[in-house]
Amino acid sequence: MRTQIGVMDLTECCRPVGRPGITDDEAEALATLFRALGDPGRIRIFNLLATSDEPICVCELTDPLGLSQGTVSFHLKKLLQAGLVEREQRGTWAYYSVRPDALTRLAEVFSSEGVKA
Repeated sequence: MRTQIGVMDLTECCRPVGRPGITDDEAEALATLFRALGDPGRIRIFNLLATSDEPICVCELTDPLGLSQGTVSFHLKKLLQAGLVEREQRGTWAYYSVRPDALTRLAEVFSSEGVKA
């Protein structure tokens, strides 16, 4: 039996942290996003995916990271749940890539536009 993985919608989740009035739901969404990026292994995975022209198979991430397939899969699941990466099934292998809007959305989270200095 397959379980559905909840995926955060980056386009609606997070008000910039430099703006006043973050709601409890927005704070929780930001915390989820920060937790997803709060591990050095996940940062390295995200970097490899963000700098690749093609989706990358889990099996291709283990050697460059020096991590087991299970550990890489665990980290990818966290990045997927946070809405930072996309997953494509090709036969028995899963291929991952950074969501097209992820880098822009991350930059907007830290935007200070319109904030009084």
